[in-house]
Amino acid sequence: MSRWRPPQGASTAVITADGHRKLKAELDGLWREHRPEVVRALSAAAAEGDRSENAEYIYRKKQLAEIDRRVRYLTKRLERLKVVEQKPADREAVFFGAWFALEDPAGEIVRYRIVGPDETDAALGWISVDSPLARAALKRRVDDEFEAELPGGRRRFVIVAVSYEGFSRT
Repeated sequence: MSRWRPPQGASTAVITADGHRKLKAELDGLWREHRPEVVRALSAAAAEGDRSENAEYIYRKKQLAEIDRRVRYLTKRLERLKVVEQKPADREAVFFGAWFALEDPAGEIVRYRIVGPDETDAALGWISVDSPLARAALKRRVDDEFEAELPGGRRRFVIVAVSYEGFSRT
């Protein structure tokens, strides 16, 4: 059995205005604060002598490489992202940026928000527009029933609420 996996498809390049600001702040923090701090620590570790057995030097080199990798990723990603700042014309249906509540057959109600892949947060209920649940819910309205193929199997839901409160502009 091989470990080969098919390549993942490209993620959707959309983001909310708040998500865009957070990514820019992360990039700025990495570039202005964290990187210079690590470079100083790396220089101090290098000055201690033999670098081949210097654990601090090796650790700081890896840390600097990770920061540089993230900076490159964020720089490229921010250039490609399209910031969605407007609410959709049809605010009764589920689209990007919507908060929506679902009821499953057991009567449990859960609330989600559809956001870009770069700003997902399970603890907040923010799911990627690329997720199976979000794709199945798109364009649905209150009282619409739908099925979604989730990792745990096929599940049926009913949309019980849709809103765009907290959405950036208009």
